[in-house]
Amino acid sequence: MASTHVDLARAEWVSGVEFYGPSAVYEGRDIVQLKILSDRRAEGGGIAWLGKFSPPPGKLIKIVATALSDEHVFNLAGGRATKSGAPARDAGGYTLNPEGQPHSALIAEETVSLVIYRGEPDEIVSLDVVDVGA
Repeated sequence: MASTHVDLARAEWVSGVEFYGPSAVYEGRDIVQLKILSDRRAEGGGIAWLGKFSPPPGKLIKIVATALSDEHVFNLAGGRATKSGAPARDAGGYTLNPEGQPHSALIAEETVSLVIYRGEPDEIVSLDVVDVGA
C-alpha cells in the first residue's frame, strides 16, 4: 500500500454532520467541521481527521459519545472546559478513549484536535449547544 499525504493548507473543512449528526449545525452554521486525513475502514483499518469545534459566543458544545474503537485525541488548539466555561484541559493534551468507553466533552472555545480511530468512529449519543454555566 502506498503512503498517504494530505496538504493541510489545501484540504477543505467539511461539515461534521456525517459523523456528529444534524446538531453539528447550529442556527445555520457548522459548529463541527472536519478535514478527513485518511479513511481505511473499508480495508479493515481506521479513520483519522482534524476536528474543529466552534461554539457560539456564550455557549458550550456538549458531546456525549461511546468509543466504537480505540480513539486517540490530540488537542492542538483550544481544549476542554468546565460547565462554567473555564479551561479544564489545554492544547497539547492527549486522551485515549478505549473501545466501549462512554465519554464526554465540553468545549467553550474554538478547539482543533487530531482524532485517530483504530476502527469505526464514536457513536455520538448526543451533541448539544448549551449556555455556559447551565
